[in-house]
Amino acid sequence: MKANLRRIQKQRRYSEDFKKRIVTEFETGKYSVLELERLHSIPNSRIYDWIYKYSTVNQKGYRIVEHKDSSNKKVQELEKQIKALQAALGRKQIEIDYLETMLDVAKEELNIDIKKNYATPLSKSSVKKK
Repeated sequence: MKANLRRIQKQRRYSEDFKKRIVTEFETGKYSVLELERLHSIPNSRIYDWIYKYSTVNQKGYRIVEHKDSSNKKVQELEKQIKALQAALGRKQIEIDYLETMLDVAKEELNIDIKKNYATPLSKSSVKKK
């Protein structure tokens, strides 16, 4: 005989600040309800309840319509922006490596130490007399 096992459900409680932050992220257009649902593992019905409760723009009785295409376009635009920023970062890193190599070559071949050396003592002319 199988024992009657009841499934224990965990109820999560959210602070008021968290709820308001979720609503603000939705209102500013930073995330869609679907993205917030996936990001925080919160059912979209609960997010909509918070929007109706805490939103200054969206009130209960009005339907919020999100177009899936606009959400997908926004995600694609953000992905393009990330790729562009990563490419710029890569170019800057190559430039830094090049300049560091030039400094090393100048030091080795020309005996010029271009990098500032903080351990060198001050010259007598730079010391102030009291």
